[in-house]
Amino acid sequence: MSIIFSRTFKNAWALSLSNAVAGSTLPLMHLAGTLAGSRLAPSPDWATAPIALMILGTASSVIPVSRTMQYFGRKTGIYLFLTVGIIVCALAMTALDIGSFTLFCIASFILGSFNATLLQSRFAAMESVGIEDRTTAASMFMGSGIIAAFLGPEIALIGKDLFSTAYQGSFLMAAMCIVISAAMLTFYKPESLPVAPEVKTNIVANNLFLNPTFCLALASGAIAYIVMSFIMTGTPLSMHEVHGHSLIDTKWVIQSHIAAMFLPSFFTPILVRYTGLRGIMLVGLIFYCIAIAIGYSDNSTQVFWMQLVLLGIGWNFLFIAGTTLLPSTHHEENRFKAQSINDLTVFSFQAIAALSAGWALQLIGWQQMVLLCLVPVAIMLLVLIWERIRAERSASNS
Repeated sequence: MSIIFSRTFKNAWALSLSNAVAGSTLPLMHLAGTLAGSRLAPSPDWATAPIALMILGTASSVIPVSRTMQYFGRKTGIYLFLTVGIIVCALAMTALDIGSFTLFCIASFILGSFNATLLQSRFAAMESVGIEDRTTAASMFMGSGIIAAFLGPEIALIGKDLFSTAYQGSFLMAAMCIVISAAMLTFYKPESLPVAPEVKTNIVANNLFLNPTFCLALASGAIAYIVMSFIMTGTPLSMHEVHGHSLIDTKWVIQSHIAAMFLPSFFTPILVRYTGLRGIMLVGLIFYCIAIAIGYSDNSTQVFWMQLVLLGIGWNFLFIAGTTLLPSTHHEENRFKAQSINDLTVFSFQAIAALSAGWALQLIGWQQMVLLCLVPVAIMLLVLIWERIRAERSASNS
């Protein structure tokens, strides 16, 4: 792993550390946004609306963000949306000051474009290294999320009482983090990459879904998020509201889950060397199946903790494998179109899963909700088998 300390990883380091600081805004929003939203909302039923709108904003912003980076370059595009992030923090502070739930929801939705930018930056980290090191770069970038995951809630609590209006100071500190992130990004020196002729790009876009490997990469990311978001979003409600576990236990389970999502990034590249990308996808599915079986068996705090930790590890394997496999499914000059189609699909499914979690919990209950996750797991397994068969047929015909 000494390769990560070489000069070839300078850009990957700059992007990862910048992401760690700027990304703290998102878990801050999950904590402060929900609590502040509950105070501003006309009824408790609307308390989670800002978070839901942020997820929808992420999905709907993928293509505009990708196009911006395509025309202005990765670095300029990131800077533009870092500026958007600062504006969003100002809007959120204003909304809290005047007590406007509508303005707070608008700020949350726009924050989705900021989130989409950070997610697209993982491709910039991969492009900055050689093909053989892309898994390491992707894992390094995703691993920086562990810093953001713990930094964000801490900033939310530290800034809560800085002003007379609760959580105004939290968003001020979030804006300061974005400024620091922008300063760190100055160390990122992107190399120019080829731009495709318009006709060729359109032809490739129309045929992307005919490529089994592209479908596999996309499915790996989408299934990773569908199962993870569905269970994670329902966990706080199930633990605290339905099964009566304390808020402290619920918080610990969610924090452990977030840690499990990002910590494996530090050894995932080593596992990929032995199992391959498709092998690590299969391992991720196995972790999902074990998490489903454990979650179905009991409702104790220990079971919730074990289920969410296994869920986080499975997500890491599936998402990093899909992200790493994606660049091999298209020509380099068509990367923006392929990446935008991939992320639009992945985060649209994430939004659907997160928004339907509460509804499913009320309609069918926790055990059945967990069991329902076997459906996307089975679909992912079928895609893996289908892609393998198609690859073997292509090899035999060539």
